[in-house]
Amino acid sequence: MPGYLTKQEDIAIAGAADLVIRSLLDKQQFSDPEGAAEALGISSAAWPLFGLLWPSGAQLAQRMATRPLRAGERVLEIGCGLGLASLVCHRRGVDITASDCHPMAQQFLQENTRLNGLPPLQYRTGQWGSDAPAPAGAVQGRFDLIMGSDVLYERDARASLAAFLDRHAGNGAQIWIVDPNRGNRSTFHKQMAVHRFEVVEERLDHPALDATPAYKGRLLVYQRPLLD
Repeated sequence: MPGYLTKQEDIAIAGAADLVIRSLLDKQQFSDPEGAAEALGISSAAWPLFGLLWPSGAQLAQRMATRPLRAGERVLEIGCGLGLASLVCHRRGVDITASDCHPMAQQFLQENTRLNGLPPLQYRTGQWGSDAPAPAGAVQGRFDLIMGSDVLYERDARASLAAFLDRHAGNGAQIWIVDPNRGNRSTFHKQMAVHRFEVVEERLDHPALDATPAYKGRLLVYQRPLLD
């Protein structure tokens, strides 16, 4: 992986075996020699964010480690970054598709899949804030569960994410979003309500415990009535 420094760690996931994860060394790493990220509107400051471990990603992975398995269920992770939750699901035998808009996300996900001795994990490009035509390999179809962590980090005036979720949510699907209280939650609720999604919030706040850092945030579970 030329152009930036990485590190490799054993990451503990409550309810699951540890994962071996290769991530960027820090927020200073950057390499976009062909301008692929720039073409997508990803700045040099935002470029490394996909390749770091984030507390909300660990929270989502922990929930997916203990969520009951459902036969035939299709699951999509949006904004997967390093894909902790997707890797947990994949190891459990879930039909999981990981997605992100960052041009390096797939490479890191493939490497972390290999490091954990897992078969290839399905990956698609998932981008909801762009007016550009859908790229080759974009997310297609509908899913029974769509999950994501820390995806409400910026104001979405055009409600692009809500429209993306509506487009890919199957009949009776649930959408799980772990939000570390970014401040855009109430606006997102209204945007999802336009598509008839109702929400139940669960607080995930807990103090620091042993090696587990403190966390403040919520699990947002959206669902709409089944169609006849």
